[in-house]
Amino acid sequence: MNASHRALAALAVAALTGLSAQAQDRIFRCGNEFTNNEADAKARGCKPVQGGNLTVVQTQRPAASASAPVRAATAPSSSTNPRVDGSAQRARDADARVIFETELRKAEARQGELLAEYNNGQPERRGDEARNYQKYLDRVAELKANIARNDSDIAGLKRELARLPAP
Repeated sequence: MNASHRALAALAVAALTGLSAQAQDRIFRCGNEFTNNEADAKARGCKPVQGGNLTVVQTQRPAASASAPVRAATAPSSSTNPRVDGSAQRARDADARVIFETELRKAEARQGELLAEYNNGQPERRGDEARNYQKYLDRVAELKANIARNDSDIAGLKRELARLPAP
């Protein structure tokens, strides 16, 4: 398709879709902003856009209010920073402490069980592991990984307990 055919096709599409004359205005680029206001573009030293397709969606700028930023800076939003009275917060902290302490006791008990089963890297062999030594080695590696994971869980619970205010 040569250039004259393309131009003719573009005119046909424009006529069929009913594009306004405004779509034919020159578009200017001012940094990251585009405008079709030639006087504004010349005043700001904008460069005309050459070639390529460009879709411009015109919007209205929001009205800037002088008092709005002051209110936003001084008044916290109820959805992002809800205020709780002191007694309710102390009750929440106490509940959290009880939950963390319970989880810590469970994790420490589980750690004792894992260490007893691990037996310093020499756990007892099970019946199905007598013939298959690799199964035994896999179980030993899994026990070691479980001990390390449980140890990090205990450390995390202790950190969380330390972050809470004293009872």
